[in-house]
Parts: sequence; C-alpha cells; structure tokens
Amino acid sequence: VQLQASGGGLVQPGSSLRLSCAASGFAFNEYAIGWFRQAPGKEREGVSCVGPLDSSTRTLASVEGRFTISRDNANNMVYLQMNNLEPEDTAVYYCAAYRIFLPFCAISSASPYKDWGQGTLVTVSS
Repeated sequence: VQLQASGGGLVQPGSSLRLSCAASGFAFNEYAIGWFRQAPGKEREGVSCVGPLDSSTRTLASVEGRFTISRDNANNMVYLQMNNLEPEDTAVYYCAAYRIFLPFCAISSASPYKDWGQGTLVTVSS
C-alpha cells in the first residue's frame, strides 16, 4: 500500500488549496480514505473521510462547509478541497487508508487506519 499526499503550501487566510492523495498497490475501491492533520504541539485529528465507493463521508465540525472530500476510484485519487483557510488550519496533513466492506468511514479515531502517507504541510499565514 502506498499513499502519496501533495498539494500543501503557504497561503494567506481566506485562500483555497486542494490536497491530493495518490494511492497505489491495493484494491482502492475496498478502502476508506481519511485525511488527518497534526498542528505543532497538538494531537493528530481527523479532518474528513470518504467510504470505499464514495458512499459516505465524515467531516470535522470546525471545517464543515469549508472542506470537501471527494474520491476518483478510476484514478485511485482522493482530494480534499479546502476553502476559506484559516490560520488554525495550519498543520501537516496526512492521508490514510483502511479496508472496509461497508459504505462507511470514520475520523473520530485513527486506529482503524493501517496505512499512511508521508504528509503535506499547509501553512496559513498573512
């Protein structure tokens, strides 16, 4: 299993970024994919996830309405569109995967996620 996150950068508050997670080496449409983030000095938190067949999504309350997750099963990609970014969104963002045969995903805990990408840094600052 390989997951490659990209798309991070330095942006001003109110800007947008789209993070990408490229997956390979596994049956992509059998896995839920999640985005997690970890800010300096803070614990990792789940941001958003999407079920195996784009059938279910979950989003952290503090980013609801600003962040949108989507997946392209034909190309083994998951995206996190982030709009109206705030300084509090500054963190390293990771994509992760776990196999599930239900139309479900979770971000309340990272424990189901067995495979992780390397992370991409998002810095929101004026």
